[in-house]
Amino acid sequence: MENLLRPVIVVGGSVVLTLLIGWATDLLLRKADARHSETPLWGLLRRARIPYQLMLCAALLRGSYDQAQLLDDHKVGIGRTLTLVLIGSAAWMVIAITAAVVETSYSRYARAHRDPARVRRVRTQVSLIMRVVSAVVGVMAVSAMLLTFPAMRAAGASLLASAGILGIVAGVAAQSTLANLFAGLQIAFGDMVRIGDTVVVDGEWGTVEEITLTFLTVRTWDERRITMPVSYFTSKPFENWSRGTPQMTGIVYLHVDHTAPLDAMREKLRDILRECPAWDGRASGLDVTDTTPNTMEVRALVTAKDADDIWKVRVTVREEMIRWLSREHPYALPRVNTADATPAPGLLPHQSSSSASPDGVPRRAHEPPNSGR
Repeated sequence: MENLLRPVIVVGGSVVLTLLIGWATDLLLRKADARHSETPLWGLLRRARIPYQLMLCAALLRGSYDQAQLLDDHKVGIGRTLTLVLIGSAAWMVIAITAAVVETSYSRYARAHRDPARVRRVRTQVSLIMRVVSAVVGVMAVSAMLLTFPAMRAAGASLLASAGILGIVAGVAAQSTLANLFAGLQIAFGDMVRIGDTVVVDGEWGTVEEITLTFLTVRTWDERRITMPVSYFTSKPFENWSRGTPQMTGIVYLHVDHTAPLDAMREKLRDILRECPAWDGRASGLDVTDTTPNTMEVRALVTAKDADDIWKVRVTVREEMIRWLSREHPYALPRVNTADATPAPGLLPHQSSSSASPDGVPRRAHEPPNSGR
């Protein structure tokens, strides 16, 4: 009977004690979260309750398994398994607690500061710090797990002896990976680009959606995702429309006939902008910037508070101006002239072209005026 009750008491007692301690800890965290509603820390710490209970159970079983006298033939294997579970759950809990603390700090900073650029910068740094912490804790946990095996400890001496050569080989082989790693840290703390920034990369306009230690994802206006190595942003020029002030100036080009009513177009532009909620009212204007034999180029200048609004203002001005011209001044739209050219001053209409016959039919260059046709 004792051989049966001993393992039941040891194993069952460890599980029950783990559940009781876990329930009590979760109850305290919920009460603390309800009492301190100004901070999300206590609610976020509840995410670590699963690795906490797993670590606690593994530690209790690892310390009391010798007293259970269960499966003595597999005692070493079971003990090593419990040790691996203990190390893994401890690493998991450390990452969860760190994430809760970092996310709480970011939330407080976001509430205290109203500058979107500074908030995006801190968000980028926080996300990369969490990735670094997770990677470091994960590597340390895996290393600790491997050292629990005697064969790995025996191989440690030979690995350390060749560490210099292996480091050189690994550095050459992982040169691009290391470059991206340091570029990611440079982006995070150099404030070059942040999560949420509007950028133009290789002619593609989009918003930075994710930044990791090795790659960066840009979400384009048509919902595509462009994934690029972070080293691109430290070695090549790119446009960042969110740097400094988010205010932007936009340009709309229109090609119209030379007879277009410019003063009426300026008045219409002001009317369009007054009814456009995306226009911020800072500046506007309409000027002729170029001319061709058939048309002239008119530039409409508008402003807005950010990149999204400047796009709305530009498309609104372009659409409404073309609609108004086609309805009120159709002659101002570009067209191909097919009428006879206006004769030069001092010439009679029949003298305006030396290559035309009296009946208006063009002659060949070698054909005499009276060829008898």
